[in-house]
Amino acid sequence: MKTTHTLSALLLLISMMAHSQSIEKKEKDRNFKYSINTTWLSLANWGPEKTNTQHYELHFKYKCTEKSRWGIKLATWKLFAPMGIPLWDPLFLKESEFYPGRLHEKGIGITYQHFIWKRLFTTIEVMPQWKTYRDTNKKVVGRGFKLYTSYHIGYHIPMFKNRFFIEPQLHGQYWPIDTPAPDAFREKDKSKNNFFLFEPNIYLGVKF
Repeated sequence: MKTTHTLSALLLLISMMAHSQSIEKKEKDRNFKYSINTTWLSLANWGPEKTNTQHYELHFKYKCTEKSRWGIKLATWKLFAPMGIPLWDPLFLKESEFYPGRLHEKGIGITYQHFIWKRLFTTIEVMPQWKTYRDTNKKVVGRGFKLYTSYHIGYHIPMFKNRFFIEPQLHGQYWPIDTPAPDAFREKDKSKNNFFLFEPNIYLGVKF
């Protein structure tokens, strides 16, 4: 009887180990190495033409460790007003502060995302940008360069067996290098910040 119990316990242990390995394999199979994501702003280009930034952004990421992801960022947008006006400033979205045309910024950069606790993460993005200034008749009146950086804290929410995800986050931007604008644009940039704080955002992505 004792031998039978011992054999039963051994079989149960083997079965549990096999089951555990099966679960681990399934989790590993869903542990995707690559991802593509964008910000909701890329899907929200509607509203009046004068305040539509035509914002499009795409991120390609590679998971190098369980907690770290390196990526490439592609982005383009068209600003109708200086980026350095805080959300709480009475001048924010005031037509008196609008540019005499549009500032088109586009670039390619690198990103680094690190999970600091469970699904809570921080991200740093560094992106050189090329600037094109156009007047109200869409004529090019100047060009320039900006080094754009952003700093994020957010939470990763996996969906549909870890294939898709959303990442609500809060971030701030800082551009330490920004070449002078044409006179008409410079007048609007005058006394504005070279940073923008506490922007809420949501990233949407898929893993593979």
